[in-house]
Amino acid sequence: MTKVTGWARFRRWVKRILLGLLALLVLLVLVGAIYEALGRKNAQEKYPPPGKLVDIGGRKMHIDCRGTGSPTVILESGLGTGGTTDWTLVHDEIAGFTRTCAYDRAGIMWSDPKDTPQDAAAVTEDLHRLLKGAGISDPLVLVGHSIGGPYTRTYTGKYGEQVAGLVMVDPSHPDQIARLGKVVSVDVHPKQSSMLIHTAKALAWTGLVRFVISRGEPQKLRTEAETRRLLAGLKKSGAYTSTSIKGAASELDGFDRTMDQARAVRSFGNRPLIVLTAMAPLKPEQLAGLKLKAEEGARFKQEWKTLHTEQAAFSTRGRQLIVPDATHYIQVDRPEVVIAAVREVVDTVRADAQAAAKK
Repeated sequence: MTKVTGWARFRRWVKRILLGLLALLVLLVLVGAIYEALGRKNAQEKYPPPGKLVDIGGRKMHIDCRGTGSPTVILESGLGTGGTTDWTLVHDEIAGFTRTCAYDRAGIMWSDPKDTPQDAAAVTEDLHRLLKGAGISDPLVLVGHSIGGPYTRTYTGKYGEQVAGLVMVDPSHPDQIARLGKVVSVDVHPKQSSMLIHTAKALAWTGLVRFVISRGEPQKLRTEAETRRLLAGLKKSGAYTSTSIKGAASELDGFDRTMDQARAVRSFGNRPLIVLTAMAPLKPEQLAGLKLKAEEGARFKQEWKTLHTEQAAFSTRGRQLIVPDATHYIQVDRPEVVIAAVREVVDTVRADAQAAAKK
């Protein structure tokens, strides 16, 4: 009989441990996949689309219109997975004085994904088809947050006859990467998060993304009512994050094309325009995330303000409004400021229409 050496026994135990770990990994992946499948099913049952799904030619997009009156306000969300839910704190209030529609871009929340590249030009065509399919033909006031700024800018350049006014909520600027790069020592291009978001997209089916998102805590707002409403929106958004991340990744991939397309639009004519600029100092965790020193953070914010001043000058009736106590999501930190800005532009559009009718 061959004697089993200590080394052979050690190798046998290592093999057993590795096989055990592999079996555990397979089990975790299987459990995660089941968790994700159940999560998606639960999301569809618990959070059906609040608006309607409109066929734009082979795929459907979600648009949630509330209120009555003209012009129609179109809420264009920033880069991310929240879509229509990003406007939770302002949607109903704006709908109190005119029809207001939030919508989900391709692959976000309740809108079908698409395989073709995503950028400002593609978003423009999708929105144009969506509005036509939804029967919305009256003048528009476009409200764009973050990358929604370049999207609405591009839409105005292509379909300007439909656009009567604009509100830009802490909008991105086509030249922000180069301009901000001159005042800080790090690369501020969103491609820095590309690997993370694509990894999340690849792992979404395992349930890992859903699990991580479910552990997040909503920020504390000034009132309990605001916190409850925001939490309701976050729950909807979180329920669809694992499926929406593909759409967000596609928009991130098209970021440079989007900026090039928006840059080609140099004027809004005399349309009423308000540019809201968030000027709350960057918090320590934000500075750390951007790898900026405090003095660089201050220079960053001042250049951001200058970029917005330039965008406000796109219209002969444009103005910039500084929001000193708001972060990038002004519609969350100071929803009343966004509501007031939209009301002002809507009132101006209506006054213009009345003046034109008297001629």
